[in-house]
Amino acid sequence: MLSWFKKKQFLTSGENDRVVESIRAFEKKTSGEIRVFMESRNPLVNTIERAQAVFGELQMHQTKDRNGVLLYLAVKDREVALLGDVGIHEKVGTAFWEQQVAEMIQLFKQNNLTEGMVKCIEQVGIVLIEKFPYDGSTDQNELSDEIVFGK
Repeated sequence: MLSWFKKKQFLTSGENDRVVESIRAFEKKTSGEIRVFMESRNPLVNTIERAQAVFGELQMHQTKDRNGVLLYLAVKDREVALLGDVGIHEKVGTAFWEQQVAEMIQLFKQNNLTEGMVKCIEQVGIVLIEKFPYDGSTDQNELSDEIVFGK
């Protein structure tokens, strides 16, 4: 296959593993679900609208407690959004999401993409553990922990 047809790699294998392991570590302690979606460019004008579209495509609203969280990144466009379903959003409010995005952007500006994502996952995970603690008798991993890569 010619190189220009290869899918863009945003993360090294080790960076990918670090992000996925961070998701898994927190999801063992909460019924909440965290997903990461990365693509090169946002095909829409508005970042939040794109994140909402991806949220729907990934069926993140299908969680029992409506506590799914999506971290959306359009790498070349330098866009990021953090979107929580109604169950978690009602408990943390808009200011929480905005603060996490601002902190991620600071790390991204220092060329720390992976660190920014992991720190965000940690902060979201802490809140999910507090608001939606794990119950071994009823909880199940409702969504894949793997990073989803778009175009």
